[in-house]
Amino acid sequence: MPDSARTRRHDPQRRDRIIDACLDVIAEHGVAGTSHRRVAAAADVPLGSMTYHFDGMDDLLREAFLRYADRGAALVERRMASATTLDEALDAFAANIDEDVFVTQRDLVISQELYTLAARRPEFRDITSGWMARTRATLAPFVDADTAVMLDALNEGLALHRALHTDPSAAALIRGALGRLARPD
Repeated sequence: MPDSARTRRHDPQRRDRIIDACLDVIAEHGVAGTSHRRVAAAADVPLGSMTYHFDGMDDLLREAFLRYADRGAALVERRMASATTLDEALDAFAANIDEDVFVTQRDLVISQELYTLAARRPEFRDITSGWMARTRATLAPFVDADTAVMLDALNEGLALHRALHTDPSAAALIRGALGRLARPD
């Protein structure tokens, strides 16, 4: 049968597979090593699918990092959803730092690639800003806006220390640091 007579394969999850594959490629090769060809191979799709579903590499990177940031924000939102007191909120936030943020090497690398991309290219900062806003919103019922900013920054710093230090901090230190910021008295 000639190529023109072949039926088109129905693949409704193709775009999502490409986005997820892009994150895998970023984790393995970094943003600088991410190409349409590598992502297409990782997603097991024809190279032409890349330009069919995305306007270019920036569009694909944006979609991939938006998905990653959404997943990260959803984790802290789930942790914080049942908190009704400041102590419960601090416990939940500490658990998020200790158990959810940068837990795998893949997550650590992807998040650092996002931060580096946003640092180099301001047009990607809406992704990091949106993620931070969602994290801070989980703290809003319990602390003032400035304290939420500080707690969110501590979140990233303590998670980085846990992920990158050869002797990471204990969970009690994380909870203690959050308490000091939330209750400075």
